[in-house]
Parts: sequence; C-alpha cells; structure tokens
Amino acid sequence: MIHRKIAPAYLFYGPKGVGRTIGVLRFLEGLVSGIDGNASLRSKLTEHNYTDMVWIEPTCQIKGELVSVSELSHLNVYQRTSIQIRLQQIKQALTFLSEQPLEGPLSIAVIEHSELMSEGASNALLKTLEDPGRSIFILITDTPAKIPTTIRSRCQHVPFVSLDRQTFNKVVDLKIERATSYPPELLELAAGSPGSFIYHIRQWQSLPNKIAERLLKLTMSSLEVLNLARDLSETLDHSQQIWLLNWWQWQLWNRHFSIDQQAQLELLRTQLTSYVDARLAWEVALLEIRLTLI
Repeated sequence: MIHRKIAPAYLFYGPKGVGRTIGVLRFLEGLVSGIDGNASLRSKLTEHNYTDMVWIEPTCQIKGELVSVSELSHLNVYQRTSIQIRLQQIKQALTFLSEQPLEGPLSIAVIEHSELMSEGASNALLKTLEDPGRSIFILITDTPAKIPTTIRSRCQHVPFVSLDRQTFNKVVDLKIERATSYPPELLELAAGSPGSFIYHIRQWQSLPNKIAERLLKLTMSSLEVLNLARDLSETLDHSQQIWLLNWWQWQLWNRHFSIDQQAQLELLRTQLTSYVDARLAWEVALLEIRLTLI
C-alpha cells in the first residue's frame, strides 16, 4: 500500500560497506509488501529481477558496447574510458517507469553510484523528479556532495555512518572466520566499514606470495626494483594494483610522513588509470620512492 508520506525520491548515502544497499533492499521490501516482509520478494529485489524495478549502475564502453561495472569485474578487464551513468541509461529507465507497474503499487528505479551521473543524465532525472507519477527513485552514493543540489533537495536523505568498534567487531565476527589471518592495518584501512574490511581481506589473500613485503624493502638494488615493477604489472590485475597502491600509500605515510612520497604515489594512481604503460609507471614510481629511502 502506498502512503502519502512516501517521498518520490530517497538518497541513501554514507561510507561504502556499512549497509546502504541492504538498507535500500529492506526499505523497498517493506514498501511493496508491508512491515512483515516477503521472502520471495526479498529474493527478487536482491537479485535485481523484480518486475517493477530497474537497477542502474555506471557503465563504460568496451568495443562500442556499454558494460556495467559489475559485469566489468566478472570479465576481469579494465576499460580506461570514463565510467559513468549515461543519459541513455536514464532515458531507458524513464521509459520503463512510464509503464503501468505489474506486481506492486509503483515502479522503482535504483541508481547506484549516483554521483557518477553525467550532466545529461542528471538533467533528465531532475525533470522527472518534478513529476514522478507512480514511481519512486532511490539514489545510492558515498559522496552526496557530487550530486547536483537541485537533485539532492528533492530527495529524502537517509544517512549511514561508519560503525563503532563494538558493532563493527560483532558484524566482522559473523562474516569472518576466526582462523582467517590478515595484517592488522586492514582494520585501520576499513575505517569502521565491515564491507570494506571483507574486501581488504580478500584483496590481501589474492596477492602473490611476498609481493607486498617486497614493496616495503625498496633499499634493494635497481635491478630488483625493476623486477618488482615487472611482477606487479604482470601478475596483478588492475583492481589488485590499485588496492596494493592504496595499502602501500598507507604504509609509507605511517612510516615516513613524506608529502613527496604521497605526491609520487598519487601520480602513479593517475597513470594506472590512464593510458600509461603499467610496468613503466611502476618502474618510475618505485625508483623515485627508492631514492627517498636510501
């Protein structure tokens, strides 16, 4: 049942990994089926195959085709063109929402990483928010400031925050086996986000043996540094390289507090997400950082 208190648009925002998406799914379940919930509906919503819902996420172009970021991770490839929510996607969603809902009382559009909407997509969404009809929009983001004020002002805000240590520990105990080993700095990198913590553990466990340790021993010979650059670029996929860069950046800052080192690593990050050859980018960065350590 639709109540008059239901707003036409909601903005679920906060750090990654603290339950924003789960919150959206439970909210929609209650909205469609009532406070008692519905297991079948919950499954459909979770799998994004509920008839009256369209789930939008950023895309990039690969060989002329739009590929969503979730599909991109399964393909294990990295596309260096812009990743964004495009006008074409919003138009398709609006066409879907203009049709009569089939199962429930209203049509639903969920926009994940909504801060990545292009200007055209934002403008098209704004016009619809002024007269949404029998539809509801859910925007999910970790950077609400990047969403145009005109859109944010038309949304009911649902904030999420990092968990306190006690709650964080309870969630982690449920999700992570006690026997799982990980370096203690992963807790710091997680910053109160169980989802981020699980992600960091998985990334750590996926690394080749001792490759992270080698990053912390750059007083080695120049040849060994170049070999490390080769191994980083050839044995790690793009997401692993970016994750390891983040970990290394945290390590160097906590050990040396060097602004010059951090600037060099930010340059490396830019190069890894552009058309610069990854091996060459690592070689230059490793040799430059090495000079600051010897």
